[in-house]
Amino acid sequence: MSNQIQPVFILPEGTQRSTGRNAQKVNIMAAKLVAETVRTTLGPKGMDKMIVDSMGDVIVTNDGVTILKEMQIEHPAAKMMVEIAKTQEAEVGDGTTTAVVLAGELLKNAEDLIEKEVHPTVIARGYRLAESKALEILYKIAEDVSEKDESNLRKIAMTAMTGKGAENAKEKLAELTVQAVKTIFDRDNGVKVNTNDIKLEKKVGGAVERSELIRGVVLDKERVHSEMPLKITDAKIALIDAAVEIKNTEIDAKIQITNPNQLQAFLDQEEKMIRDKVDKIAASGANVLICQKGIDDIAQHFLAKRKIYAVRRAKKSDIEALVKATGAKIVSSIKDLSSSDLGKAGLVEQVKVGDEDMTYIQRCKNPKAVTLLVRGGTEHVVDEVKRAIEDSIGDVAAALEEGKIVAGAGSPEMELSKGLQKFARSLSGREQLAVQAFANAMEVIPRTLAENAGLDPIDVLTDLKAQHDKGQRWSGINVFTGKSMDAWRNGVIEPLRIKTQAVSSAAEVAVMILRIDDVISGSGNKPSMPPGMPGGMPPDMGMGM
Repeated sequence: MSNQIQPVFILPEGTQRSTGRNAQKVNIMAAKLVAETVRTTLGPKGMDKMIVDSMGDVIVTNDGVTILKEMQIEHPAAKMMVEIAKTQEAEVGDGTTTAVVLAGELLKNAEDLIEKEVHPTVIARGYRLAESKALEILYKIAEDVSEKDESNLRKIAMTAMTGKGAENAKEKLAELTVQAVKTIFDRDNGVKVNTNDIKLEKKVGGAVERSELIRGVVLDKERVHSEMPLKITDAKIALIDAAVEIKNTEIDAKIQITNPNQLQAFLDQEEKMIRDKVDKIAASGANVLICQKGIDDIAQHFLAKRKIYAVRRAKKSDIEALVKATGAKIVSSIKDLSSSDLGKAGLVEQVKVGDEDMTYIQRCKNPKAVTLLVRGGTEHVVDEVKRAIEDSIGDVAAALEEGKIVAGAGSPEMELSKGLQKFARSLSGREQLAVQAFANAMEVIPRTLAENAGLDPIDVLTDLKAQHDKGQRWSGINVFTGKSMDAWRNGVIEPLRIKTQAVSSAAEVAVMILRIDDVISGSGNKPSMPPGMPGGMPPDMGMGM
């Protein structure tokens, strides 16, 4: 009888597992590949990506979060990097590429330390120390901004658009962005900017320069009857969340008609009920009706006779925007409509934009919702311009809410690197190495800006370091000349929140990935982990496009 011990299986058959150094290596490799993918899009000279999905739809963009969302990344560690981009997008609306590239570099530097036998938890602790110190430095160097400082707000909007599809019309678009944010700016309940109150309506046709800001709401709808007026000045607007038609009975009901007169009386009665509804709308003084539900053909006829401009099946979000823009109240029963429920607008008209008719409700007095109509020659151009405008709206809003801004062009990252190197020297113990690694990682932003512009990164970084050592904290890269410049004086300005959010989320995800030393992928009919995890890693790390 042999004493051979039977192997013990604690996991179901087919489960894949990688542990220790191997698990860390694989996760760090996946995260670095994600950062590498978006890295070439950073900065004014960043390039674009074309993503073609399984349906053949094409997206051309250099917006980090859009690229990562559309790539349908599979690898679990890589998915965590995509989450950073999504968080950055939700919190600020811009800086997604910066956050992801920073996280990739933090992990790359951590990998070198792991090779030197520094324990991952020591690195994690050092990174946390460095993160809080970095935020402290950023707050110290930031400058103040308020809604009166229009020139800096415009520069923020232009910086956000530089390097994107909207760049050739950035002065015009930046002006529209700042005006839009200032219109909906709410100082009463603390400084609040709800970017959802700026509706971006895109229309193919016309140049990007023909984009416009409407102080009110643009509905992608036309008037319901050709006899209605095309234009109404001094509009009084009724918002109705009810159908202007005869309600069908809830239960099956039969109406027995024994002679033709009864049928005529029945039809007359229906018509009278609809006429009464229209009379009630007209009696309130309304000359524009925006209805969330249907409008009966007979009702359309009566409304046209009363010279009332009517739109049916308007979107709920549009109706809510109209409440903020015109001061109207949403009424759910036509019987209850009164003149106090009406909103006001200087002009309501039907305008042909491209090949579609749209309803412009504009010249509202003190509107708290506005519409930016984005134009462009093709669908892809309009989409990319819209993404650029979303970024700049997010930036201007973040700058106003926090009231703090910094220069861009890689200058704050160089200042951070310098401050963190000094902080590292004040520490003893192995955490010092991690803080040093964090400080070096900050340089990836200016280095990438230089590389994307075809410059020599070593020359550029040496020059920048010399300038920052002389105390020029806003010294950044001029990617067009290859020399260093005062980024603040050259109008490259960003909200502080972009930097603080990017540093925080990059540090958090790097620490999280570093602390994983065991990857267990469940078995099942379909492996939940990509084919290369953990045994036999394919070259693309399972990042299927």
